[in-house]
Amino acid sequence: MMAAIEHSEIVKAPKALLHDHLDGGLRPATIVELAAAVGHELPTTDPAALGDWFVAAADSGSLERYLETFAHTVAVMQTEEGLHRVARECALDLAADGVVYAEVRYAPEQHLERDLTLDQVVEAVEAGFRDGCAEAASQGRVIRIGTLLTAMRHAARSHEIAELAVRFRDTGVVGFDIAGAEAGFPPTRHLDAFEYLQRENFHFTIHAGEAFGLPSIWQAIQWCGADRLGHGVRIVDDITGQPGAEPVLLGRLAAYVRDKRIPLELCPSSNVQTGAAPSIAEHPIGLLHDLRFRVTVNTDNRLMSGTSMSREMALLAEAFGWGWAEMQWLTINAMKSAFIPYDERLTIINEVIKPAYAKLVG
Repeated sequence: MMAAIEHSEIVKAPKALLHDHLDGGLRPATIVELAAAVGHELPTTDPAALGDWFVAAADSGSLERYLETFAHTVAVMQTEEGLHRVARECALDLAADGVVYAEVRYAPEQHLERDLTLDQVVEAVEAGFRDGCAEAASQGRVIRIGTLLTAMRHAARSHEIAELAVRFRDTGVVGFDIAGAEAGFPPTRHLDAFEYLQRENFHFTIHAGEAFGLPSIWQAIQWCGADRLGHGVRIVDDITGQPGAEPVLLGRLAAYVRDKRIPLELCPSSNVQTGAAPSIAEHPIGLLHDLRFRVTVNTDNRLMSGTSMSREMALLAEAFGWGWAEMQWLTINAMKSAFIPYDERLTIINEVIKPAYAKLVG
């Protein structure tokens, strides 16, 4: 059982991460240093206290309040140097946590306050990830990182950001996303961007089913053609009953999501913070796992949730009694759902993930 597994063992196990925000994973000490350099005022300049402040401020039960914390991280990511440093440190932190594949997303349009161009933003981030991955590899921790370019759903630049993503598709960008407050900003507002991406044979995910329910999921899939659902936790609103207790019935939308193997980018700790789930123990991930949806586990915002992939897995293991077999299932689910080419996914599954878990499961 997972209860017998030490956290240090979980860290060593290979993990795959599909939903992680670059501006939600900064080191507190880095925020303090970058803020001083650009003259941005913080709630506190003590790194430990600042880290605690982010978690407390984000732990409100409201997605809108949760999103307010990003004003401080985005503020220090307005220069090429700042963006490069944050991306490099992100790669190193993920690799140190045993992540072997990650897709990290950010919104280029939010990093233009000091006159950078969209292309310069992407180039700085990609360079930071390249350097961070190379440094991690030199330390014996190999990690592959692809980036997702995000458009803000309350703004009107989604088509421009979609074109930017396609322009950088061969230099590290593997997908597109829209993010921000769901209520009042349905994904269909950006339909032209999604239609463009489909014509370009490009992958995209959509934040849907986190703070808003089934209509958001339905639009993301059936109108916009999303490959994956960012969060998608509210799909349980279309499921009745409990396995082993009463008959489980899937509504038409839930059945479609499961039948089509549409990946759910679930982020347990974040979902609890924003009120999308009451607690880890009551998180729908347990039900969705039992019903064999394409479940993946993710961090969302490591700074705001005070979390890591290893911590998320440990919390789930404690809550649901999961062991290495479940951890392998979740990890392979994520790799199957990644936006990199099939042969690259298969190599990581067969040469990295399965051999490692064979030793753990056995």
